Amino acid sequence: MESPSTTSFIVQALTRAIVEHRLQPGTKLAEQKLADHFGVSRTLVRQALFQLTQNRLIRLEPARGAFVAAPTVQESRDVFATRRMLEAEMTRAFIRQITPARLRALREHVAQEKAAVERNDAEQRIELLGDFHVRMAELMGNEVLAQILRDLVSRSSLISLMYQRDGAARHSHHEHVEIVKALAAKDEDRAVRLMDEHLLHVEQSLAFDRKVPTHDVAMALS
Repeated sequence: MESPSTTSFIVQALTRAIVEHRLQPGTKLAEQKLADHFGVSRTLVRQALFQLTQNRLIRLEPARGAFVAAPTVQESRDVFATRRMLEAEMTRAFIRQITPARLRALREHVAQEKAAVERNDAEQRIELLGDFHVRMAELMGNEVLAQILRDLVSRSSLISLMYQRDGAARHSHHEHVEIVKALAAKDEDRAVRLMDEHLLHVEQSLAFDRKVPTHDVAMALS
C-alpha cells in the first residue's frame, strides 16, 4: 500500500474522488489546501497534479491553478467513439482467447456489480461498472490495453458526472450480463454488437445542456 506521503498516493486519492463523482468538474484544486489535507509539501502536490494532467482528469491554467477537467461536448463524443473502436476489437480478441478461468473471473466481477447495485452502493457501483471493461483487457494479459482503457474509463466517468441524465447508469449492469452471456456462447457478432450498443447507450444518456455542478474539495477527500 502506498504511503500517504507519496505522490502516487495523492494521485490515487484524487483520481478516486474524481472517478467516484466526489470531486466535481470545474472544482479548483488549491495546492496549499491539498498539501494541508495530505500533510505533505506543495512540491509533492504539484507533482501529483501534473501527473493527473496526463490522462486529462486535471487541467492546469497559467496564473489560475489546477482544476478538475470539464470535458467539452466534442471531447466527450470523441472519447466514446474511441472506446467503441477499441472495445469492439477487444471483444473479438477476448472470445478468441477465452478460457474457463477468464470467463469465471468475468462472471465474478459481474456478480460484484450486482451486489453493489442491489445494496445501492453508489461509489462501489461506479467503480465496478467502469472496471468491467478494464477487467476484460487484464484477463487477456494485455496491460497496454488495460492502461489505455483505465484512462478512457476515468474520462468517461468524468463525462458521465457532467452530462448523464438521472437513472441512466442502472442499465449498465444488465448490459454487462448480456455481454458475458454472448462471450460464454462464443457468439462473436452478438458480443461485439452488444458492446457497441452498450457504449452507445451510455453516450446517448448524456444531456449536453446540463449545468455543471460544483463541490467542496475537503468534503470530497474526507
